[in-house]
Amino acid sequence: MAAAPKRPFRWHIVVFLAPAVLVYTAIMILPLAGTLQLALFRNINQSQLFVGLDNFRTLFGDPNWSVGFWNALRNNVWFFIIHMVVQNPIGVLLAALLSSPRLRFSAFYRTAIFVPTILSFVIVGFAWKLILSPLWGVAPNLMDLVGLKSLFTPWLGKEQYALTTLSLISVWQFVGIPMMLIYAALLSIPDEVIEAAECDGVTGMSQFWKIKLPLILPSIGIISILTFVGNFNAFDLIYTAQGALAGPNYSTDILGTFLYRAFFGFQLQVGDPNMGAAIATMMFLIILGGVCVYLFLVQTRLRRYQF
Repeated sequence: MAAAPKRPFRWHIVVFLAPAVLVYTAIMILPLAGTLQLALFRNINQSQLFVGLDNFRTLFGDPNWSVGFWNALRNNVWFFIIHMVVQNPIGVLLAALLSSPRLRFSAFYRTAIFVPTILSFVIVGFAWKLILSPLWGVAPNLMDLVGLKSLFTPWLGKEQYALTTLSLISVWQFVGIPMMLIYAALLSIPDEVIEAAECDGVTGMSQFWKIKLPLILPSIGIISILTFVGNFNAFDLIYTAQGALAGPNYSTDILGTFLYRAFFGFQLQVGDPNMGAAIATMMFLIILGGVCVYLFLVQTRLRRYQF
């Protein structure tokens, strides 16, 4: 019996993948490996010496580092919760409204809501600082027009309000992303499913909750993990609005700004690249843990809803 002919190696696959693999390795894999390596060393007498996990022991055990780290982590968790509780439900609601065939000018609304996502963090941060300023901002006058000026307070200047205010500003800027992803997921639902639901008398909000929402759960899961990764990598808005010290009194300090001060130094704080690398490693492990939980515990349960 003649042997089966040997399949030729598909070199074109290697040729097409090579540029992407090389670029990804150069800008992602190698810097990540360098950061992980730097976290295991310490600058002693102007030379880098291997110290193992001592930098992490210092990060968790030395009050000079641990207090700032845990404060930044708590703030980062709250920053993420605000986005999950406010941004994503609003995105789902907007997508449901904009997907209605009876809504006029839906294209204009989609564009208007999505425009803030393409704005620079610098523009958004400075614009909202001007809007909310108690001296020259327009927020007090606008609230006065509706009789609510008594509720105005310098939200960015008070410790108990500053982080929540910045979180809501970030929600305003990025709510268009979950809206568009959910909108695309709603449009991908087959017409046969919707027609069958209508034949059974399921229409309106009941149709959304019983038919559409279960079918877009995988997309909501993807949005949730993207929100998690994006929020634990956040830095730009806090830095633009509150500076590297993340005031007032570090109340808006998150892992990104804490890493910046540790690595590069700021004002009287001398930069320590090794401790900065240790903080970056912890950020990487936190994000990796969240992604793994989603992939192995959540995504497997959501597959049943996919077509």
